[in-house]
Order: sequence, then C-alpha cells, then structure tokens
Amino acid sequence: MTVESAPRVRPSRGNRSNGQWKVDGTTPLNHNEEFKAEDNGLNVRERIEQIYAVEGFDSIADDDLHGRFRWWGLYTQRKPGIDGGRTAQLEPHELEDKYFMLRVRSDGQILDPAALRVLGGICTDFARGTADITDRQNIQYHWISVEDVPEIWRRLETVNLETTEACGDTPRAFLGSPVAGIAADEIIDPTPVIHEIKRRYIGDPELANLPRKFKTAITGHPSLDVVHEINDVSLVGVVHPELGPGYDLWVGGALSTAPRLGERLGTFVTEEQAPDVWHGVVQIFRDYGFRRLRNKARLKFLLADWGPERFREVLETEYLGYQLADGPPPAKSTVPGDHIGVHEQKDGNWYVGAAPVVGRVGGSTLTDIAELIERVGASGIRLTAHQKLVVLGVPSETLDELVSGLETIGLSTKPSPFRRSTVACTGIEFCKLAIVDTKDTAASVIAELEQRLADVDGLSADEPISLHVNGCPNSCARIQTADIGLKGQIITVEGEQVPGFQVHLGGGLADTTREDGGLGRTVRGLKVPATELADYTERVVRRFLDERDGKESFATWAHRADEEALQ
Repeated sequence: MTVESAPRVRPSRGNRSNGQWKVDGTTPLNHNEEFKAEDNGLNVRERIEQIYAVEGFDSIADDDLHGRFRWWGLYTQRKPGIDGGRTAQLEPHELEDKYFMLRVRSDGQILDPAALRVLGGICTDFARGTADITDRQNIQYHWISVEDVPEIWRRLETVNLETTEACGDTPRAFLGSPVAGIAADEIIDPTPVIHEIKRRYIGDPELANLPRKFKTAITGHPSLDVVHEINDVSLVGVVHPELGPGYDLWVGGALSTAPRLGERLGTFVTEEQAPDVWHGVVQIFRDYGFRRLRNKARLKFLLADWGPERFREVLETEYLGYQLADGPPPAKSTVPGDHIGVHEQKDGNWYVGAAPVVGRVGGSTLTDIAELIERVGASGIRLTAHQKLVVLGVPSETLDELVSGLETIGLSTKPSPFRRSTVACTGIEFCKLAIVDTKDTAASVIAELEQRLADVDGLSADEPISLHVNGCPNSCARIQTADIGLKGQIITVEGEQVPGFQVHLGGGLADTTREDGGLGRTVRGLKVPATELADYTERVVRRFLDERDGKESFATWAHRADEEALQ
C-alpha cells in the first residue's frame, strides 16, 4: 500500500540544532561537515592521480589529506617510534608518517587466482610485504606512497577490486557470507543483493556525505556469519511461512566507546526489495542522522532516540512508499560462523576454512595461495569477518593436497582454540589512535597458550574461547563481544607506566554456540600489563574450566562469577 503523507518528524530536542538535514537544515556545524560540503570526497581521486601522485606528499591539501583521502581507503599511518603514552598528547600531523594505510574492499567477492596475484603483487611491490585480512573482510596494506596509488588502483581494477568508499563518511565495505551460493544448508544466496546494491549505490555522490561511517552486513547462512548485530544495517536470511526465503532487517548496531547492539525492525524483506530497503535505511541516516557532534553521529544514536517502531514507520512511509510484511527472526545459530575446517558444498565439491595468525597474510602468502588453489583446481577464496579465509570449490581428489598446502603456507585448517578465536586490530605499529601493540602481542599470547593449554580437558577448537585484542577504546577488534576482550591503555604498575589492557569478559553474538549473546562485563580495577596477558588468560581459562556447570559457556560463567574469580 502506498502511503501519501510522511509522518511528522519532531524537531531536535530543545532549540539546539543536532545537524539533522531534514530537521535543522544543511548548514555545517563543524569542520568535518564544512569540508564535506565544500567538495564531495569522491572528487579527490582526480587530484590524487593528477597532482598529488606527481608532486608528492607535501603537495597534499590538509582537508584532502586528513579528510577526503578516506573516501578512497587512505589514512596516513603512524610515524614509527612514538610510544602509546603520547597518542593523546600529539596532534594528528605530529603522529603521522608520509605513508598510508590502504584498504581494499572485497564485499563478499570470490578472489580467484588472478585477483590474489594482484593483491600479492601490491603487497610486495608497494607495501613492504604488509597485508592483513581485517574483520571487515578488507585487505589492508601499509607503507603506501601517494605516488604509487594510481598504479595500485589500475591493478585492482583489472580484477574488479576497488578502494572506493572503503573509509570515510560513506557506505563502507559490505560483510557478506563467505559461503554464499555454495553451502548446502544456505537459506538464501545474498550475492545478487550485494552486487545490485554495489552497482547502484557505491560511488554515488548522493550517498557520499553521511554523518559518519555506515556499515552493512548481509548473509543467508544459518551460522549468522557476518556479526549482524553490530552493523548499521543488516539483512539476515530467514524463511517466511508464506513468502518463502528472504531477509530479516536489523539496524543501528555499532560498538566503539558507546556500544549498542542492533535491533530488529520486525520486517520481512524479499530479495527484490532488499536494495531499495538498504537504500532507504542509508538515506534515513543521511537525512536524519546527528551531525553536530562526531561522537554522536552514528546511526545507533538516531535509533536510540527514535526506537525501532518509529524507524520502521519513517522507512516505509517516507522512503519506500509501501509497507513491508512482518517477518520471523533468524534462528539461533548452533555452529560457529568462521567456517574453519573442511565442509561439503551443495555441488559435491568442498570449502575449507583456514586461519592465519590474527589475519596476517603479508609477504608472499597471497601469491602462494593463488598458486595453490590454481594447482588443486579450486575456484578462489572469500575473506571472513573473523580475520580468516575460506577456500571454495575444492574437488574431492585434491582436498588433501589443498589442506597440506595451506599448512605449508602457514594457514591452519585445524588451528588451536586460541589461534582460531583470536582477533587483533592494527595497533600501535601503524595506527595513529592506538596506545599499545596488538598484532605481535596477540601472536605471542597465542603461542604461549598453545603450549600451556595444549592438553587441558574441556578446551576445544570446536568451542573456542574468543580473545580479541584492541589497541585503543574504539573497539575495531570487537572487544565487547568477545569472551575475553582486551582494551589497550597505559596502566600504572608499581609506580611505572606500562602498556596494558582493561579486560571485558563474557561478550558474545549469535554466531556462537552459547545461548546468552550480548556485551561483556568489566571488572572493577582489573587491568593487565601486556607482558602478563598469557598468564592472565591461562589463569581465567583454568578457573572457568574448574568452575563451569556442565556444558556452561565461558560467557555464562563470566557473568555469574564473582570478581575474585575473574582476577
């Protein structure tokens, strides 16, 4: 049914403008809004190619360098040698080097051998051998010079990859199910929806000035493998009793310093409706999102103000022009969503999930994967939301060769519990916001725990205890949703300031086997020096295994345990 009149939207609280375009007008209220209004961030590509790549780093205008470059996946990286205690004391230009981090979005794309060779070549030719799989299914490089960016774009475009809107106040990279279109138990294949949304809207100037970043997740797999609860918009596969397979719509999830899980709008979205529904949600964010304060500019704050009922009403009446059907929620997942291990596809071939150490695939790893999957006749890989990868389309006759070849490369299909479940952000090695090291610290902890807890009864890679390591409060590594989440900070130990972590315990999302998803708890006064992380993790895991009630999950135990048990 078409609705002719949109609901009246009440003005901002009080008389103070929140910068909501459809309520307060479009006058910029801070410098970020000013530079976006002056020139669309997408336009900076031409200046990069024609001016900055020719004249070098020092020629880059400030608002391009610290603003619009993000619209093309570029951030300046941290200058080496600046300790974490100075992160909050220095200005951005004092922290930054003349090199860039560059994100390449994959959006659930299958990366075939040709794409992997291009990604590997960029790693070795321009990024000093650095490459990470992020928990947004991006490939992230470091040490990128602005002079090399046009050639990197040229290479990426030969294999249908891009950095368009990989960062910035834009619709960033989409999380898609790594087993889309191939899993035998799939509810619906989200690939057509992702392709259509990208075709219509990524790079659209009308959507390139959002209040802040906008994150999307789309899956049709019952493992709920895209952490849908912490995205701005998520489409989750369900079966309607009358309309068949389609999607359940979630909005308003995000973590950072004010974590909030997304909420269902109670709607059923068909495959045909999905691109328009996505477009409606992002337009609501553009038009009604709060822009006055950057720390209140995510969609979660608008949802908290409106509530899901009003959000649905505005979506249907003002942006879609029709009502969506009511629909069922997704069933609780009973299997992990990382797809680690060997699994049969619906076509008789196999898919194989493998774990690098905290997402690191630098050096020759990407090129080696290309050569291996070409040799065994596999179709390619997809990246996961857990810093892992999944090899697709492996013939039965070469399955063993693939598994052994992955192990040789350093990718385990049967990882230890902590290698399987550990996620780490970029950390102080390259990030200007970071306070402590993450990647090397996490790798060291994994190695220690693999030795100390190798033969402990009750600890299994099939039900791992997740360990997420973050270098600052912003939660890029999803610390509030991990069994053990570690937030980097400088702490005082015996009068000396050292790198350490605040501890969050008992978080979880629906892509785990436990029944009590949600955000973790913090323990008063519990801060652990970085040098003692392995000791602390071993201690709390052993305490859990001693005290758990039957098959009780770590999260359930952590929320009921007294604070002494968690020290």
